[in-house]
Amino acid sequence: MTAPGAPANAFPSHMSSTAEPANLMEAVVSLAKRRGFIYLSSEIYGGFNGFFDYGPLGAELKKNIRDCWWNDMVRRREDVVGLESSIIMHPKVWEASGHVAGFTDPLVDCKVSKQRYRADQLFWSPVVVDGKTVGYVSALESENTAGELQTAAEAFKRKKAIQGTLAPVTPKDFTEAKPEEIDLIPSPATGEAGSLTAPRSFNMMFQTNVGAMTDASSVAYLRPETAQGMFVDFKNVVDTTRVKLPFGIAQIGKSFRNEITPRNFIFRSREFEQMEMEYFIHEDADWAKCHEEWIAWCEAWLKSIGLPDTHLSRYTHPKEKLAFYSRGTVDIMFKYPFGVQELWGIAARGNYDLTQHANASGKPQEMFDEATKKKFTPHVIEPAVGVDRILLAVLCAGYAEEDVTDEKGNTEKRTVLRLSPRIAPVKVAVLPLIKNKEALTARARALYTKLKRKYAVNYDDGGAIGKRYRRQDEAGTPWCVTIDFETIEKPGDTFTLRERDSMKQRRITEAELFALLEEQVY
Repeated sequence: MTAPGAPANAFPSHMSSTAEPANLMEAVVSLAKRRGFIYLSSEIYGGFNGFFDYGPLGAELKKNIRDCWWNDMVRRREDVVGLESSIIMHPKVWEASGHVAGFTDPLVDCKVSKQRYRADQLFWSPVVVDGKTVGYVSALESENTAGELQTAAEAFKRKKAIQGTLAPVTPKDFTEAKPEEIDLIPSPATGEAGSLTAPRSFNMMFQTNVGAMTDASSVAYLRPETAQGMFVDFKNVVDTTRVKLPFGIAQIGKSFRNEITPRNFIFRSREFEQMEMEYFIHEDADWAKCHEEWIAWCEAWLKSIGLPDTHLSRYTHPKEKLAFYSRGTVDIMFKYPFGVQELWGIAARGNYDLTQHANASGKPQEMFDEATKKKFTPHVIEPAVGVDRILLAVLCAGYAEEDVTDEKGNTEKRTVLRLSPRIAPVKVAVLPLIKNKEALTARARALYTKLKRKYAVNYDDGGAIGKRYRRQDEAGTPWCVTIDFETIEKPGDTFTLRERDSMKQRRITEAELFALLEEQVY
């Protein structure tokens, strides 16, 4: 299996910050709003929790991530085809898949503060002194949940003036609380016990109605994942194309989940975009080998769009936590400012989904094996990733603040977004040295017009050239081309090319510029 990768002499992607701000997440959120990457949805009405709008730069960045994935996953492979299924599907699809009955999160309410929590993200521990439980503490899930609980336990002991030796805390999530313990565990919102409800199931699918009537017969759902569309169209793809096992069906599209607690900016939201692929294999194939090949492919692809290897890791789901039909699941994890979290899940799902839909619809989802002359239901490997989570990852990994010195010896702070040229919203900025010189602006406009035919390009003639460079640095633009007096006065028709990361400048011709873009933007 060929993994995606950058050319040997690819644009450097040293993503680590030279001077990481004290609160990286706060800096990224501020930049995202200030430069038009991401806005809070319906902001003029106070916003709508869990929903976001993508501004001019954000829309371009998101499109580039999608396009890179689609090109590498579908167009540049011979064994994967694309699909676009509808967001609202027959409700029986979600009954067969188990989403109607089982797509739930455990919900806990604080009756005093009216706050809601996912029970598996609300942690607690008994406070044990000299072997005796003297109280309870709680904390929301974080990178240091155990530390926060321990600090809370120590504070509880001091406040109550309890003498003796405090035992280390034993963090448990709220689903593990016994009925008699629930009333004793304090709410994270108030710090007082007695206000938390017992966990109850909460179905995360958004319900809607289709047709003129609003009753039980018209109930439908916004899809919570894109995968089921590929399973229910499996036979259509097999019957209308020339695919042969092993092969994949890929899809990019919006999904909707009524998350109890949307959090961490766009990391967990209620409307999001997924890029999923179902890779169908023979029932006798070496699924573990195929699974590992796809994990490696996904890791290589993330690196090809600029995510640093130092921020990536793997998490293998323990067997006891797997779904009964799952043979194995591995998550590619990313080091976000708020902790190491799941970025891309690669699951070996067996033939569960196709079998469920075959049983529910009465339509067999089988293929014929010429060798054995028998029909069988293929098994599947599923790499599934969120576009929004990738976008947040590249913003966090690419953000840097640096102290730079100009030619006069003055030091200033530079904010730079080191995005890979593959996904950068603007590939080149064309800058005439001054805007009131017709010969310069005419040549700049001519180059800008030519570049626009193929690439996202920005034309900027406002302000000092240094200020314009800084604007492009914040937007993540890899290259700036300055049309200066040497361009129009000396032979060769060369421009000044300034590289974002190194800030080095060199002369370059138009042909060399297009060759550079052709090599780096693929």
